[in-house]
Amino acid sequence: MARSHIALATASAGLFLLVLWQLLSTSGWPQIPVPAFSTSHSKAHKDEYQMPMGEESLSFFNDDDEPEQLYVVGVGKADITGPVVELNMMGYADPSQKGTGLKQRLYSRAFIVGDRHDPEARFVYLVLDTQSGDTAVRYGVLDGLTALGPEYAMYGQHNIALTGTHSHSGPGAWLNYLLPQITSRGFSKQSYQAIVDGTVLSIKRAHDSLIDGYLAVGHRDVEGANVNRSPYAYRANPEQERDGYGNDVDKMMTLLAFRRAKDGKDLGILTWFPVHGTSMLGNNTLITGDNKGVAADLFEKKMKNHPSGAAGFVAGFSQSNVGDTSPNVKGAFCEDGSGERCNFEDSTCGGKTGPCHGQGPYDATYDNGAKSCYEIGKKQYETAMDIYEDMISRHHPFPGVPIHGPISFFHSFRDFSNYTFPHPSNGTLVSTCPAALGYSFAAGTTDGPGAFDFKQNNSGAPAANPFWGAVRGFLKEPSEEQKVCHAPKPILLDVGEITRPYLWTPNVVDIQVLRLGQLIIIVSPGEATTMAGRRWKAAIKKTAEELRLSKYDPIVVLGGPANSYTHYIATEEEYTVQRYEGASTLYGPHTLNAYIHASTELIPYLRGSNTSSPDPGPSPPNHLNASLSFINGVIYDRAPLLKSFGDFLGPVDAKKLAKRRVNALATARFVGANPRNNLRLEGSYVVVEKRVEEEDENEDDGCGREYGKEKWRVVRDDSDWFLSFSWRLTSTALGTSEVAVVWECEEMPVDEGTYRLRYRGDSKAPFSGKITGFEGVSEIFYLDAGYLRRRCGGY
Repeated sequence: MARSHIALATASAGLFLLVLWQLLSTSGWPQIPVPAFSTSHSKAHKDEYQMPMGEESLSFFNDDDEPEQLYVVGVGKADITGPVVELNMMGYADPSQKGTGLKQRLYSRAFIVGDRHDPEARFVYLVLDTQSGDTAVRYGVLDGLTALGPEYAMYGQHNIALTGTHSHSGPGAWLNYLLPQITSRGFSKQSYQAIVDGTVLSIKRAHDSLIDGYLAVGHRDVEGANVNRSPYAYRANPEQERDGYGNDVDKMMTLLAFRRAKDGKDLGILTWFPVHGTSMLGNNTLITGDNKGVAADLFEKKMKNHPSGAAGFVAGFSQSNVGDTSPNVKGAFCEDGSGERCNFEDSTCGGKTGPCHGQGPYDATYDNGAKSCYEIGKKQYETAMDIYEDMISRHHPFPGVPIHGPISFFHSFRDFSNYTFPHPSNGTLVSTCPAALGYSFAAGTTDGPGAFDFKQNNSGAPAANPFWGAVRGFLKEPSEEQKVCHAPKPILLDVGEITRPYLWTPNVVDIQVLRLGQLIIIVSPGEATTMAGRRWKAAIKKTAEELRLSKYDPIVVLGGPANSYTHYIATEEEYTVQRYEGASTLYGPHTLNAYIHASTELIPYLRGSNTSSPDPGPSPPNHLNASLSFINGVIYDRAPLLKSFGDFLGPVDAKKLAKRRVNALATARFVGANPRNNLRLEGSYVVVEKRVEEEDENEDDGCGREYGKEKWRVVRDDSDWFLSFSWRLTSTALGTSEVAVVWECEEMPVDEGTYRLRYRGDSKAPFSGKITGFEGVSEIFYLDAGYLRRRCGGY
């Protein structure tokens, strides 16, 4: 998250918040209800390596392999797409980046693994197409599961991991703490509730699908999908340590496959691979799941017709130690006319941060990064599919690793405003600090550079910023103790000690680890850099080996940012450099070692024989009912004179498409209404329909719709990358608006046939506020082979 725009917004918001504080202090603050949840954390479970006599199963393995262990497994997926227009997007922290439409719906994907005989012995791993996990969202999900009834009582703080893919192109205004709310003008209940409700639904669907199954792990490197955007900081790590790895980013993808025992059909896959969700650039205004959303969609659609895929197959592409990774694989260049590479130490061009931008596989000048985003997503999809195809191959010994062993987990909160522990190198007692952000935080990164004269690699006295020094003092001047604790970080925002009107960032962090046999999952609340993640995983593996948790070699992965967003986790050496990642490491130079200490000391709770739970720790605040909001609602919608909602207005201006270099199969404009009136969760704003010919009727997939004597089948919807819609207000006073639908040329061939575009909207009436649905349909058009070749080429 968080680019320098937040600094400007902070300055303008600071005075207002101070005045507001005085007013609210006089009238009183609303109470913040924090639900009480079960904090039992780990469970001992009996190993089961054989299927009961008399039952048949189809596993991953050949007959001469070691008998595999049965678990209960379930997968589920649900829509979490919030408001797609008029809301600040979450990730780049730029107040001017507001949604104008939708390119791809967002989803929560839930994966449940459990013991066959003990319903308490299971965990839920969630992958959301969001920037991160969040405290308020997690509280909301737990509330939602409680509301479903006692059947879901086994799910709680202790065994739910809520991770985000770190997409920077989703709606914002849903986070618990004030800092990320500043650029979004506060909190949006609509945005928040869409995430909570969809996440709960995905868990319910996974729970309802629970069935006996097997699990196995595979690995393979992903080439050309990530680079290190802060190699100067990475090189501050010891040379001997760096020499132990082949790259300055982790290239390996780890894949966990879920197979149904009764028929050998596969329910889903869950992968871990680190690459930032910043393929879509900061000037993009269409909602997407970024590169991991592309990868998941491609895999799931491939599995619909795959002989090994079960109905409802779910593919989760989880984030990993993502902190210093970038999908802009060509590197960072100066966009000031020189075309030179940015300065290696501080990512500037002529001493300025703004012109330095990372470049993806393709030129993003015209499409805001869309083509590069698809390419990086496709590389992850192809690697995952290669791993999967190897795992299901019957032509050679199974190369994956079968999962054996008990399920266990722990979760505990720790207050990192002053967490004291022995330093791993010399045993000296060291402490973390109340959260604070350095000046280089405002410099941004090559994925999203900052403004003004902020620069990365700024660990000295930032005397060039007297204005921001004044802003810092206005909000809260850090104490000498705080300055010493965070040194060499020069503090810009002392966010962990600002409590008005409520906490700006978390000081209480989640410490969570899940164990599935020999697979151990670190659930990280922050963005660990490449080397930070490597050290953390190595420490967990070493502890697990010393405790002999499993007779098999431990496989350790890291997932996040999860549960509550705690910004970055850099190594001590990287912290001294104070590039963006170090400046955004909230709790001082010992942050990483604090996470390692807090998690490794709880590893004994993962023993198969353990029946106890760790101290739950101090619960973080829930600001759901206290959060401020200055987001305007929809006032009303009106159709233009002599027009009705949904009326077809013709195609999109060809000159505008040519300017953006969009190669479209078909386009349409409609009289529209504000999409915030109805999020159409589990539905679509726009679809492509294909007329069903008589010879095709037997192939109907259930999506056919009859209009008079004609029958049409939906062949594309909001989940498809190449179908998008954008909305614009044509008159604020009159409340009139227009929607543009674009169906672009796709990578795979499109069938010949007769098509049309359909738009579904909802209008809000003046005065009464009544919401009324409507639909619009484009002209019918025919796509033949010749036209498809001319428009798209290569078909």
